[in-house]
Amino acid sequence: MSTTRTRTGTPAPTLTEMLDFVRATAADPAALAQLPLDPGRRTWVRLEGPLGSEAWLIGWPPRSETGWHDHGGSSGAFVTVDGELSELSLGLPIPTDGWRSLELEEGVDRQRSLPEGRGRSFGPHHVHQVINPSEDRHAVSVHCYYPPLPRLRRYERSGDVLRLALVEIPEEW
Repeated sequence: MSTTRTRTGTPAPTLTEMLDFVRATAADPAALAQLPLDPGRRTWVRLEGPLGSEAWLIGWPPRSETGWHDHGGSSGAFVTVDGELSELSLGLPIPTDGWRSLELEEGVDRQRSLPEGRGRSFGPHHVHQVINPSEDRHAVSVHCYYPPLPRLRRYERSGDVLRLALVEIPEEW
């Protein structure tokens, strides 16, 4: 297996390296202690990831969710540290640029439960929604992205139609 390199010639982290990083961070009490939990909204702390990636420690109050979004062309990995998260995703790659509305084929929806200790990685065309389904318990997760998130595209979903609703840049987080 060859190492992917950035335009500057430095190695880029692989999906396996990012998943290893989020798992190691999930097992680090000092890293987890940085995250303040708020009963009414998601909270996050930015961390340095491996090989120039960025990472986030995220607190999820009960019934919180992200809405449908992508990661602006970045690949990533995340793991649930505490509680349980649910991920709704599309089972096919979605191009990150050049469209405002897509009609999705039948059968592309995927749902996965991510209890404590379970994680996953994904490529640059991944569109998903992450939810803390608990009525009464916070969840905590660690996420890693490469390249560092250039933007976040938010989508509205109505049945089989996915529409671009908003593009956010890092300064807006």
